[in-house]
Amino acid sequence: MCTHQPSCPSSDHHSAHVVAAHPEQGWSLLCDGAILFDDSGELLPDGRVVAPHRVPAERLAMAA
Repeated sequence: MCTHQPSCPSSDHHSAHVVAAHPEQGWSLLCDGAILFDDSGELLPDGRVVAPHRVPAERLAMAA
């Protein structure tokens, strides 16, 4: 699916570029066919799911 020359490596989806952004829906399509969600989750072209990278609540900054 990627048309870059040289094409983006399929094993390194972090180097792929956004080809369609839908921030109102919370996702973007990357040139390698992966879908990246705003919560940091991913759906890879082969159907594998990458769970969101959540920060533990105790590590979040609290407002004073």
